[in-house]
Amino acid sequence: MTLITKDFSTGYEENKIINSISLSLEESEWLGIVGANGSGKSTFLKGISRILDAHTGIAYLDGHDIHHSSTKEIAKKISVLPQHQRSNINLTVYELVCLGRSPHKKWWELDLDENDHLKVERSIELTDMTVFKDKSVDTLSGGQRQRAFLSLALAQDAKTLLLDEPTTFLDLRYQLEFLDLLKKINQEQKISIITVIHDLNLAARYCNRIAVLKDGELLAIDKPREVLTHELLKNAFHVETCQIETPIGLQICTIKSELSTD
Repeated sequence: MTLITKDFSTGYEENKIINSISLSLEESEWLGIVGANGSGKSTFLKGISRILDAHTGIAYLDGHDIHHSSTKEIAKKISVLPQHQRSNINLTVYELVCLGRSPHKKWWELDLDENDHLKVERSIELTDMTVFKDKSVDTLSGGQRQRAFLSLALAQDAKTLLLDEPTTFLDLRYQLEFLDLLKKINQEQKISIITVIHDLNLAARYCNRIAVLKDGELLAIDKPREVLTHELLKNAFHVETCQIETPIGLQICTIKSELSTD
């Protein structure tokens, strides 16, 4: 296991949003987190990435309590791609990705060494951004900018990658291109991934397992076919659905809302 939570609760000051979630992330696994708005998806991700403190329970990474480990040590093991990135960054793609090497440097080491530059070049290459490495980040398209920040995350050389709704602001083409790229990295680089994802069909298509949250609690976690059932989705999202088989595998057809009178 790379990451395990046991009775893990988190939130904002006295407002507990995530309540006693226990789950595990296997090595080289892609775990999707789905749920209705307000279910606690992003809050859970912030908790296991130390952006928020744990209220109760423990989150372990490689056997060590995340919230009792140093920020630098956690950054060597977990890379985070948040939902919102600044677009007005006056850096080239290469300069941006170099920031990913910070956890591996001593505070007095201001310059990157040869190994660091190799890691940066490799991260840019993995995301197909080599042709853009000298371009300013603020001149990139949405899809290119997302890949630039993915390069930054990969340059940390961590084996666990956390992404919060990475396709939210991308059109259909770039959603598929970005997720195809993630799948390639997941399989070839053996990187474990947790993705908060809004689209159930994208979750079914790309994730090995899916965790469904409701009101800060874990309803189920299993393979897509076992989780994305009519009964469970009705409970979590208040919609009528059915599973359908397609050329790309299982997909979910939304029939109507529970509140619909049709």
